Amino acid sequence: MSDSLPLDAFDGEALDIIVPHALAGVRVDRALSMLTGMSRGEMSSVIDAGSVRVDDHVVKKSSVSLAEGQHLVAVFPPLDDGSVTPDPSVTVSVVLEDEHFAIVNKDAGVVVHPGAGQRDGTLVAGLIARYPSMLELVEAGVCDPVRPGVVHRLDKGTSGLLVFAKTPEAYYSLGEQLSERTMERTYLGLVEGHVTEERGVVDAPIGRSTRQPTLMVVRGDGRPARTGYRVLSRIDKPHTVSLLELKLETGRTHQIRVHLGTIGHPVVNDTRYGHRRDRRLPEERFFLHSTTLRFQHPITGETVAAHAPLPEDLAALVPGFESL
Repeated sequence: MSDSLPLDAFDGEALDIIVPHALAGVRVDRALSMLTGMSRGEMSSVIDAGSVRVDDHVVKKSSVSLAEGQHLVAVFPPLDDGSVTPDPSVTVSVVLEDEHFAIVNKDAGVVVHPGAGQRDGTLVAGLIARYPSMLELVEAGVCDPVRPGVVHRLDKGTSGLLVFAKTPEAYYSLGEQLSERTMERTYLGLVEGHVTEERGVVDAPIGRSTRQPTLMVVRGDGRPARTGYRVLSRIDKPHTVSLLELKLETGRTHQIRVHLGTIGHPVVNDTRYGHRRDRRLPEERFFLHSTTLRFQHPITGETVAAHAPLPEDLAALVPGFESL
């Protein structure tokens, strides 16, 4: 139960679960902290506000212990409506930019925008320190106050390319290209085992697990999701793994990780959707890198393309593929 939800998963929303066996006997404030990634202090404030119920009874004390099978509901307040505070200490590696957009190569371990588990030190804070005009998107009502310019996201443990909008025209155009699936996003992933087919598509809807809200799963009533893959190399030593090129046709939460885990080839070091084998990367870092981004310029319509090779920590695991 150590994994937490995406940082903004409960921003202004509700957690509604049946208490699993793993949380039986756990204090309600600690259980909520484990499920959301928020601190126990934050959870105590939510409880004090009367926003947590167990079996339809308002929880009045953080020390109340949960029992398996109980119905737990918690309503979380939205994040602060104020703008993100600029933070020039955050590294922003710009790959390509003009007055309308900036393509950034995100380091692993960096959170894209503020959420329930982390308010400071985000990539967005670094971006608005570098481009103060991006806050005008919030003032104009184009973007959410904590997501100025954000078109799409990467998980904290994923590195690689993201595009951010600097103008309203770019924000709407890039968002439309993303939703219409004309924006091309290519990843490199190292997965456990040898993938048999040279190429294929995982077409399986994704939704939140009803048993473990910390997980996304393949489920019939989930949102449509398609991930294409091509085998670049099958490696035998020191571990049996496959290096894949992956293309997102949709962009669901944790999509690549869920799909690859579902077909029996989880991403290396992804303990949430894989297994706890010997670690080959630091905690919370897995072998997934957004390597290529291609879209139409929001104003001129010309093709914009950017590439980010494997970072050193991942390249060290696949000698000979450093330049990919």
